[in-house]
Amino acid sequence: MSLNGARLTWFGHATWLLETPGGKRVLIDPWFTGNPKTPTADPGAVDVMLLTHGHSDHTADVLRLAGEKKPKAVIGMLEMIDYFEMKGLENGVGMNKGGSTEAEGLRVTMTNAHHSSSFGEEDGTIVYMGEPAGLVVTLENGFKIYVAGDTCVFGDMALIGELYAPDAAVLPIGDFYTMGPLEAAKAAELLGVKQVIATHYGTFPVFTGTPDGLRAELAKRGLGDVVVLDTEPGGTIE
Repeated sequence: MSLNGARLTWFGHATWLLETPGGKRVLIDPWFTGNPKTPTADPGAVDVMLLTHGHSDHTADVLRLAGEKKPKAVIGMLEMIDYFEMKGLENGVGMNKGGSTEAEGLRVTMTNAHHSSSFGEEDGTIVYMGEPAGLVVTLENGFKIYVAGDTCVFGDMALIGELYAPDAAVLPIGDFYTMGPLEAAKAAELLGVKQVIATHYGTFPVFTGTPDGLRAELAKRGLGDVVVLDTEPGGTIE
């Protein structure tokens, strides 16, 4: 079992670089500045940037890297992209849930997520960044990766599985701010995926969920055939 020609490199927390079979480089939720687990501040070339929500542990380096790397598209929730465009972002694609867009030979569909979304403080006020979202990325060869973003499990993940049939899912497992292994195992069951890439764990002591914890919860559900893929920060899954 593999990612069918794709590669995912983890920069710690929830920051990933997706290298597609067609040679595109997709940066997901860039947090390097202040990330205690990242091995580098430079992910290399970036063709597309994907953002699930506005919290700074997912967006702290959007403007810096967009300026340096000049991605052809920066895709995220409408209000979030509007905000970053006011700060100088170029090539923003602000969309909303249920919609799809094409970028660099990839198809990106925005789905629901249950979380919150804001960005630091501006003049003493928390900045609203629109609703959080998940993203289904269809690669050039048809392989589909669902990036859940920060979320709890929710029943309509079954609809995501039915409508988009992802081949693999990037699911948060850390607990406290997102779902932990118990809910992530149910999410995998609802989605019908056979491969789960563990994310949003191990950053801080409050994150108690682990890949082995997810494997144990999957086994309790009779889903021992679901493969949990994990790596150390700086490592690559393929």
